[in-house]
Amino acid sequence: MSHDGTDSVSRAAEILKGHRESIDRLDAILVYTLGERFKHTQAVGKLKAEHDLPPSDPTREAAQIERLEDLATRADLDPEFAKKFLNFIIEEVIRHHKKHQE
Repeated sequence: MSHDGTDSVSRAAEILKGHRESIDRLDAILVYTLGERFKHTQAVGKLKAEHDLPPSDPTREAAQIERLEDLATRADLDPEFAKKFLNFIIEEVIRHHKKHQE
């Protein structure tokens, strides 16, 4: 391998390291963000249970999905992925809310 090739590989390794460090920080942000989100949805679940409100709100869920698809498009994220992700989170939230009502 030529001297140039070695420099190129070590530069690529440095760039890769930088990307991975950013990915690790973003993963931490995602986990803490989800933790914070669930803290609020659990409080909502308790409130709904105390006042005999239904565990799910299809009108709000539909509006949230529409809003998220719009945000995803503007953020250059596949809106279908964003929709699946939000649906996954909503299912988990409803599961928690139903537990509160048992």
